[in-house]
Amino acid sequence: MAEASITHSDAAREGAVDAALAALGLDDKARLLAGQDMWSLPALPGVGLRSLVMSDGPIGVRGVRWTAEDPSVALPSPTALAATWDPAVARRAGRLLAQEARRKGVHVLLAPTVNLHRSPLGGRHFEAYSEDPYLTGEIGTGYVRGVQDGGVGTTVKHFVANDAETDRFTVDNIVAPRTLREIYLAPFERIVRNAHPWGVMAAYNQVNGSTMTEHRYLQNAVLRGEWGFDGAIVSDWLAARSTTAAITGGLDVAMPGPRTVYGKALADAVRAGRIEESVVDGAVRNVLRLAARVGILDGAPPVVDPADHPAGIDGDALAREIARRSFVLVRNERAALPIDPAAVRKIALSGALARDARVLGGGSAHVFPHHIVSPLDSLTAALPEDALDYRVGADPNSELAPTEKGFELRAVCYDAAGTVLGSAPLHSGTVQWIGDDLPDGVTHETLHSVEITGTFVPRDTGEHAFGTRGTGALTLTVAGETLYDGIHRVTGSTDPGEAFFGSPLERGRTTLTAGVPVEVSLRQVPETLAADSPIPGVSFSFCHLGPRRDPDELIAEAVEAARAADTAVVVVGTTERVESEGFDRADLRLPGRQDDLVRAVAAVNPNTVVVVNSGSPVELPWRDEVAAVLLSWFPGQEGGAALADVLLGAAEPGGRLPTTWPVALADVPVSTTTPTDGELHYDEGVFVGYRAWEKAGTAPAYPFGHGLGYTTWEYESLAATPDSATVRLRNTGTRHGGETVQIYLAPQSDSAGRPARWLAGFARVEAAPGESAEAVIELERRAYELWDETAYDWTLVPGSYEVQAARSLGDVRLTATTEIKE
Repeated sequence: MAEASITHSDAAREGAVDAALAALGLDDKARLLAGQDMWSLPALPGVGLRSLVMSDGPIGVRGVRWTAEDPSVALPSPTALAATWDPAVARRAGRLLAQEARRKGVHVLLAPTVNLHRSPLGGRHFEAYSEDPYLTGEIGTGYVRGVQDGGVGTTVKHFVANDAETDRFTVDNIVAPRTLREIYLAPFERIVRNAHPWGVMAAYNQVNGSTMTEHRYLQNAVLRGEWGFDGAIVSDWLAARSTTAAITGGLDVAMPGPRTVYGKALADAVRAGRIEESVVDGAVRNVLRLAARVGILDGAPPVVDPADHPAGIDGDALAREIARRSFVLVRNERAALPIDPAAVRKIALSGALARDARVLGGGSAHVFPHHIVSPLDSLTAALPEDALDYRVGADPNSELAPTEKGFELRAVCYDAAGTVLGSAPLHSGTVQWIGDDLPDGVTHETLHSVEITGTFVPRDTGEHAFGTRGTGALTLTVAGETLYDGIHRVTGSTDPGEAFFGSPLERGRTTLTAGVPVEVSLRQVPETLAADSPIPGVSFSFCHLGPRRDPDELIAEAVEAARAADTAVVVVGTTERVESEGFDRADLRLPGRQDDLVRAVAAVNPNTVVVVNSGSPVELPWRDEVAAVLLSWFPGQEGGAALADVLLGAAEPGGRLPTTWPVALADVPVSTTTPTDGELHYDEGVFVGYRAWEKAGTAPAYPFGHGLGYTTWEYESLAATPDSATVRLRNTGTRHGGETVQIYLAPQSDSAGRPARWLAGFARVEAAPGESAEAVIELERRAYELWDETAYDWTLVPGSYEVQAARSLGDVRLTATTEIKE
């Protein structure tokens, strides 16, 4: 009965799509394929079609207005989600985001990002899942299923080989067919085949000479033809460049609007005979099908009836749980963790990021959470009074950044006569209104200038630096003094994100007194309001850097506190100027004097625990000098609460590394992100991530899949066939725990140039002390295949394979052999 119902609903949707398509004229069809504004497609009331709304949403749903008036649940970063190694958790995350999307009137999320960690220097590394295509595909499948469980669409992105930020708008990534199939297309294929996403986003970059929005082979032949994708292909924002090449290349929707290569330009091309109208009809059908699926086309039953939406999810609780499950304990000497709160007399906490938590990455993944729980606040609440001694120790924020702590700001909009048109509160010193994302009562036609205005209560006495980010005429005033009055422009960049993610510029300094409020103002006459701007909008930031105390004094204070403590906890990490969309990293070093702080504290306290607050790998030159190292990624709004849970033993750190963690950048076998003469050659072939590390014979700091818990496990037996591996294991520790069983396949003889081994499956089990658990892990035929560039097809490679049951790539517990026959 259920299958018949599904078939009937599919037929009803297709019938409604057919009827709507038949009723549309050419102009309306062409208009439907072009964004009407930054985030939506036009409504066509004549056929019962409402406007389809899209929104960024990897870790939280921004909505169509980037404003603190409409906060979002902020989950841990995608890298953290992958570190759970649990597609079921990813599915629950997706269901929560669907709930958020419905609340904000959003029909389609511009997520998940399933590009690979080809290089640890990739600036958007934190927004992608893993270096491994199988793990990426499994987590992405869970995420897509979860979002679509809630009746909201996804656009799996960025299709394809969009693995770095440098020259991302123009770079031509040269990737051999086998490498493309086995590594970079693989997670997209897995998600399309297993989760059936309703959308895919075409990337900015070129692949082998063809821009992705025009890539007829990859979009039409592979994505649609081979894999059976029947959803809509949406361009990355401003990625569509050619009317004819894009529509014939398979691109359905050109975003954003109102100025795109579709719309009137597309209708004119059909009338001129350059494009067959049937090609346009195919794209319109895909968009109408998407609209039908999310329930905004009359006569079409949505895929998920509102009555069948998943039960309401507590966003705070899920964010906290995912964070705990994502934390990776990579070192734990002398059982330094967990800390017994009943036995500890004093804990010394240091690091500026313990106080001013960084919980999410910069760029299009950024949202405004309702609240942020810091490690300092959570540990203070969880420990007895006076048990925690906090010192700054080291502050990595040595550069100007958009204002946050101590500032209460509003954005006020004026017309040319100076009349106030409207205003909105600000979460930070950044205004980022794109398209029609303007305060109520404000339009681009009437808007002349925007003023960020309010008060600042300094936390420290001394010389404060102030600055700006953005273009246009800018006037900066602090405490009645004008620090800057001039015009700033950005030239020579083709990246549409440059104005949003560029570097702040210092404009002046002034001495302020702690606790004494001052009035502040930054007024902008934006240049981006021009009628011919590809994205009309307002984007600029009021930036600040507090007084710089002597770094040696800060470290000395932390050392003295650590010397008198039972345990020292040091929180280190990156800043917005290190990890964000729009640029790649130059190195893997922690900014500022954080390494010096760790070494100095560890020298006086043998029970030093370091928490690493970064979205991607950083060098840890002191890792063997401390008792424990816990990777917390960008842990989302409840990160501090989750950290207290794990440090104090209320929960186990459940994460395993989704990417190899290097000793130093010089050891990384694949690191290049900078094109030469416009091209970036993926010369390493299929040897990326741990595959490359094993080929190079270089030992990383921590291998792929590594992660410790608070109990111990004995792997008792492994039974393997070509189709599955069954692992029995027992909890030999003293507390309940979870284990991620990983299965790797290693060909016993190889003439096909394959890696030494690769991840073929995994499963998570839980057990109480002394109890056994069993993991049954399916092994797919694809795990034994490679892409034959001569036959241009997948080919089974027969022979003997070692099946490895492992805790990580570097900790194989049991092996068995299976034979694959032709």
